[in-house]
Amino acid sequence: MAEMKRYVLRLFISLKHITANVVDRNNGRIVATASTVEHALKDAFQCGRTCNSKAAAAVGEVLAMRLKTEGLHQEDGRGVHVDVHKEIQRRGFQSTAKVWAIVNAIKTSGVKLVLDHHDHHNSP
Repeated sequence: MAEMKRYVLRLFISLKHITANVVDRNNGRIVATASTVEHALKDAFQCGRTCNSKAAAAVGEVLAMRLKTEGLHQEDGRGVHVDVHKEIQRRGFQSTAKVWAIVNAIKTSGVKLVLDHHDHHNSP
């Protein structure tokens, strides 16, 4: 069963920074990471007091590129799992657009992203 959800997307969103990690649950290793703390992204977006959805999308694109380098891509079949509702719940309502920007950027960049759905009363 661990193999089915081996790779999981974890997000860390604060007012100033956005970090996205993909974790291999079999060994706890971070497979790939991207963050607005990195020099290239930091200079490109100047988050200052707050990072916006554009910065979040850039983090998603960089993460997707790094995942492809690690061999996780659309044709791979393994996929990266994410429970968007759980991530939004953890981050709060204000980060909804940022969470979706990261998720959509990863998907459109060619990485197989598996959206996990649990029974939430407030799910659409």
